[in-house]
Amino acid sequence: MYSMDFKKINELAEKYEPDMTRFLRDMIAVPSESCDERAVVLRVEEEMKKTGFDRTEIDPMGNVIGYIGNGGRVIAMDAHIDTVGVGNRANWKFDPYKGMEDGETIGGRGASDQEGGMASMVYAGKIIKELGLTGDYTLAVVGSVQEEDCDGLCWQYIIKEGGLKPEFVVSTEPTDGRIHRGQRGRMEIRVKTTGVSCHGSAPERGDNAIYKMAPILLELRALHENLKSDPFLGKGSLTVSEIFHTSPSRCAVADSCWISVDRRLTRGEDGEYALNQIRALPSVKEARAEVTMYTYERPSYTGLVYPTECYFPTWVIEEDHPVALAMADAFKKVLGREPVVDKWTFSTNGVSITGRFGIPCIGYGPGKEAQAHAPNEITWKKDLVECAAVYAALPLIYLGK
Repeated sequence: MYSMDFKKINELAEKYEPDMTRFLRDMIAVPSESCDERAVVLRVEEEMKKTGFDRTEIDPMGNVIGYIGNGGRVIAMDAHIDTVGVGNRANWKFDPYKGMEDGETIGGRGASDQEGGMASMVYAGKIIKELGLTGDYTLAVVGSVQEEDCDGLCWQYIIKEGGLKPEFVVSTEPTDGRIHRGQRGRMEIRVKTTGVSCHGSAPERGDNAIYKMAPILLELRALHENLKSDPFLGKGSLTVSEIFHTSPSRCAVADSCWISVDRRLTRGEDGEYALNQIRALPSVKEARAEVTMYTYERPSYTGLVYPTECYFPTWVIEEDHPVALAMADAFKKVLGREPVVDKWTFSTNGVSITGRFGIPCIGYGPGKEAQAHAPNEITWKKDLVECAAVYAALPLIYLGK
């Protein structure tokens, strides 16, 4: 077992709190919505170099990866560094990019979701280098792009095209001070009905696609109430999130109608299962509606297009999994208290890391899930410090086990 001075790790994390705060505020100040992350990626790479990372790279998709060590066992930590937009500015009490800071918190778009995780990871790397907490491992610290647009796409690229296949990945999405070991999956489904247009003055001459959709909507609402449930992840769910149509004019019968369904998948549900549930509805059969998954084909800021279906699998690792035990042990030894083990409500890059590729993912990150996508988003300086300390200790604790 490797010997570590946990007091010294905590002292250094406290010492670097002003640096983490400054770095996070710099990232917040750079608007970085999905597919427009170039400037924040360069800022992250700059900080990695400043803090002593052994090497850095920006891959063809635009993800930035910093490496510490050159051991044979590969461990990765991930933060997506894109953000959602700011929404209605009138709902913000402070400028979402200039941000705010007081003695305990930092505010701005991306503070909790999730550029704070990047700040903690980078300074964990500095602590590892400064205290010599190296060993037979290589740590890859990933700043991933396009997650808000298409969660997990970045890691599909990193694993399949970049060849990075770590033993496990720490997701630094916000966890409210807890350790998270799973989440429900999700998928984006399209249901389309078709009809025949005619003049609106004589609708009986046509076949109204909107009317065909009406009973489907009612049966979807009923289906939601009867979806599977899991003791840990909770119940599957669905909601109709969008509705569209085509018609020659407002004085004509609609000749097509389609809806978007946001489907959340609990354990035991997958993409085909969810699609077939909808296809089996009597109203869908009667209307001969088409039920398909959406695809994502938006180019990254580098111009790379990496198409994928909008299917983001459910994933869980068990509480006694070696990675979960190592994270819990690091938490206890560094912070001196017992962790609470839980799950995310929202979706993360774990949908690809574990859901598609079976690489164990464990979550522990600064900030609170409820801050994500909300106006007046904040994170807590204490969280940045504690996460940096735990991240710094984790690799050797894992190897020691």
